[in-house]
Amino acid sequence: MKVLFIVFVSIWVFSSPLFSAPLDVRPDPPVADPVIPTEKDPFFVNSSSVNAHSPEVSGAKVVHHQDLNKKILIALVVASTLFGVILLLLSCFSIYRLKRLKKWHEKTNQSPEAARGISLGPILDKFASLRIGSKKGSIAEIEYQLLVAATNNFHEDNILGEGGSGHIYKAHFDNDLHAAVKKLSAGGQVAQREFENEIEWLSKIQHQNIVLLLGYCIHGEGQYLVYELMHNSSLEFQLHGPSHGKSLTWHLRMKIALDVARGLEYLHEHCNPPVIHRDLKSSNILLDSNFNAKLSDFGLAIAGGNSHKTNIKLSGTLGYVAPEYLLDGKLTDKSDVYAFGVVLLELLLGRRPVEKVAEGQCQSIVTWAMPQLTDRSKLPNIVDPAIKNTMDLKHLYQVAAIAVLCVQPEPSYRPLITDVLHSFIPLVPLDLGGSLRVMDSALSSCA
Repeated sequence: MKVLFIVFVSIWVFSSPLFSAPLDVRPDPPVADPVIPTEKDPFFVNSSSVNAHSPEVSGAKVVHHQDLNKKILIALVVASTLFGVILLLLSCFSIYRLKRLKKWHEKTNQSPEAARGISLGPILDKFASLRIGSKKGSIAEIEYQLLVAATNNFHEDNILGEGGSGHIYKAHFDNDLHAAVKKLSAGGQVAQREFENEIEWLSKIQHQNIVLLLGYCIHGEGQYLVYELMHNSSLEFQLHGPSHGKSLTWHLRMKIALDVARGLEYLHEHCNPPVIHRDLKSSNILLDSNFNAKLSDFGLAIAGGNSHKTNIKLSGTLGYVAPEYLLDGKLTDKSDVYAFGVVLLELLLGRRPVEKVAEGQCQSIVTWAMPQLTDRSKLPNIVDPAIKNTMDLKHLYQVAAIAVLCVQPEPSYRPLITDVLHSFIPLVPLDLGGSLRVMDSALSSCA
């Protein structure tokens, strides 16, 4: 708008009478015309002779100045026209650039929910009536009595699961909204910091592969977090619970891996500042009714990026913690990549990240699997029995190769999560968010 304003002002100025009217450049009548003195009268001139010749001289001067006026007028018109055209072109170019930048910004920052047809609006609208008191970003503070009513006074029949930080209850609110309420265990200052950290990060982050925090509650010493309900619990429950992974086909596992990679890529590449999750594990990967995977539990998350962070208090879960962080306290986004590699091994092998092998002795899945992952003759034999012989062997080798890279002891050898993400897209069927044509895959496996 500023550019258009300048253009209109310029056109108005150059079309105003000051610039469009002919200029009167005739000189004022001289006080005394200089005349060459004659020999007879060096000081006086006959008045009649002056009257006789002066009109011709003045007429010549007027004609001369009129021609000069026309030339100046033409030059001004041409110059103003060119100037106006240049301004107009510059304004058009500026508008074009602004539109392009706006489209690019909208495209790069487009809500992933809109891109894949997932709308958080209905959930938030239903929850709007529960909002009271203060707000932290988009997170609402909820009355304790509402939580009591929605969980039937936190009845044990409504327990969905139990984590290291407390119980999770299913909640049913009056406006037909189902949610999950995490009742945090008392833990002093550490638990308080994690509680505040969770609210702070999830009030800023909204992504299709990150769980939606609807609200929080502080009642006495009790702390509560209210999330969207994830009907299929956690990846840990699906892999290591009663079903032992039977509900997760090969393609569903690849979809889950892709979803987790998308969530991590958003944290590492699109958040400002970048975010290191620091506690990625199968129990913090939640699954909705369609097995869409979402990252949860941001109590340990920290702003980081690619710069090394040292002297960070060691936090995380044994088996998922990267060796450089465990031994030297060095934390980068590659620490999350290592944890992703461990989750990928869980999906591939159906084993826990750390397993007891003898009395007082444990073995990590990385140590056990690494020698066999690179041996094509052994690899098909260590795959989770629930999916054994159900995948294209070429895809199995690809996934194993990605896992091996992600769990490299040296952080610089691990790939960026963006590279991992692009590696998984061709392995996931079209209807699950990837680019794989299942028919082509089936033909390939039969060949």
